[in-house]
Amino acid sequence: MLPNRPSASSAQAVTYALRDAHHDDLEWIVRTHGSLYAREYGWDARFEALVAAVTNGFAAQHDPQRERCWIAEFQGARVGSVMIVQHPERYHVAKLRLLLVLPEVRGLGIGKRLVRLCTDFCTQAGYTTISLWTNSVLHTARALYEAEGYRLVHREPHQLFGEGLLGETWERAL
Repeated sequence: MLPNRPSASSAQAVTYALRDAHHDDLEWIVRTHGSLYAREYGWDARFEALVAAVTNGFAAQHDPQRERCWIAEFQGARVGSVMIVQHPERYHVAKLRLLLVLPEVRGLGIGKRLVRLCTDFCTQAGYTTISLWTNSVLHTARALYEAEGYRLVHREPHQLFGEGLLGETWERAL
């Protein structure tokens, strides 16, 4: 069940919880990303397959000292997620993956808090840089990254899960 969106007058008092992900949360991440991005952007099943590959890799083998996945909860329901994984080719670089905030709770600061949590974790884990890959149409997420100090370092057109997409790599030094 989705949470009820608080009224504008009560938005200041909104509380939500952030916790480490459990195994069943990874299934939720895949399902929710697939359905939400299909509905909002028309992305096809290849996007859900990409998300599944990321979560399967995390579930199969991750170092809890250097990699984490968090779930945001509001009114007892999952409403967001984010993941940090080790960059496969650059030891001191983390990759921020799978940031998601459900439309019903966007604007409450959950995305900003999830991105900040990643920065804090990566600093403590000894990373020197955080990298992420996103798409140019994800304006709200891109604004969160920019506000957190990320800078666009590369753009490239792709058709991985839809037509006319522009992939972007952003990085933040720690």
